[in-house]
Amino acid sequence: MDMPKVVGPNDGKSGFLGSIGARFRIDGSEATNRFSLVEHPMSAHALAAPLHKHAREDEYSYILEGSIGALLGENVIIGKPGDLIFKPRNQWHTFWNTGDRPARILEIISPAGFEKFFQELIDLGGAAKAPLQALTRLCSRYELDIDFDSIPGLVERFGVRFPADEPV
Repeated sequence: MDMPKVVGPNDGKSGFLGSIGARFRIDGSEATNRFSLVEHPMSAHALAAPLHKHAREDEYSYILEGSIGALLGENVIIGKPGDLIFKPRNQWHTFWNTGDRPARILEIISPAGFEKFFQELIDLGGAAKAPLQALTRLCSRYELDIDFDSIPGLVERFGVRFPADEPV
């Protein structure tokens, strides 16, 4: 049985993924692996990740503050506070902070499990510092395809940075 829980604004382990932050709000084990919840603070104009797709999970990004752009397949969308962006599994996607100020999203991952990828990436020092071989093994274990060659085009097209500054 799931236990009731209040998660305060500063509760949960946090770390830096190399371009955006991660604060672990609800671990999958706390929700019978139905979902997990990770908060992502993002510095201005931060690109979250290269184009990538998940084989096992869907992601839902609820925007708390700032403006978030997302490339979903060929579609570019912009979300504002209160909006929810759905990123289905098996679809190439990425997202970024479109603004000059920090942004924050709550990322719902369903089913749970991918939050452990974030934890392991933090332990490797983040995407910018992780050895390529270790990052490749990590992606394989979580059935995550990443197109690293997409970074320069995304940076130019959307005026973003990767890696970006650690959010405050």
